[in-house]
Amino acid sequence: MKGLLLLSGGFDSPVAGHLMKRQGVDIIAVHFSSKLVTDVESEKKSDRLAQKLDFKRFFSIDISPQLIRLSKECNHKLYFVLMKRLMYKIAERIAKKEKCKFLITGENLAQVSSQTLQNLGIIDRSVNLPVMRPLLGLDKQEIINMAKEIGTYEISCGPEHCDALGPLKPITKAKLREVLEAEDQINIKALVDNVLSMI
Repeated sequence: MKGLLLLSGGFDSPVAGHLMKRQGVDIIAVHFSSKLVTDVESEKKSDRLAQKLDFKRFFSIDISPQLIRLSKECNHKLYFVLMKRLMYKIAERIAKKEKCKFLITGENLAQVSSQTLQNLGIIDRSVNLPVMRPLLGLDKQEIINMAKEIGTYEISCGPEHCDALGPLKPITKAKLREVLEAEDQINIKALVDNVLSMI
C-alpha cells in the first residue's frame, strides 16, 4: 500500500512518514517549495530527509507564484488554510497518478494557530482521499524526541520559512463559505492545473 507524504524540511512530517512506513506503507514524498520567496534550503533538507528515511520516491514542486497570488489577492487571514488546501489538491492529483491510497501529513492539533480542529476539517474537505495525521495528538517535544531517535533531527534543524507570506494573526476558525469564495476568486483549479503542467 502506498501513501503520499507532504514533506517539509521541518521536524514533523519526516517523523509522520517514518511512523507510516513502519506500518508497512510505501512512502511517496512531495515537497512544496517556495524558493522564489525564501530560498532552496527546505527543498534540500526535504531531499536529504527522503533519502535518510529511504522513501520510495521524492518530488519537489515550486509553488512560489501560486503562494504569492494567494497572499496578495485573497483575504490574508485565510492564507494558511488556502495554502494547505492548494497543496492538498495538488498532492491528491499526484497521489492518484502514483496509485497512493491516502495523503499523510505532519500536522498536529493546534500546535500552530492555523491547525485548529475547525481549520483542519476545512482543509480536509479540499480532497476526496483520506488524510492520515499520525502526529495529531503529540506535542512538539515528543516529536523532536522521535526525530532524534530516527536520525532526522540534525537534518531538520534550522529556520522554517513556510510562514513567510502568512499573516501575523491567521484565522483559527475559518468558514467554509469564505474559503470557497476565495478559491473561486483566485480560480484555484487553474492554479492547480498550472502547477501540474510544470511537473
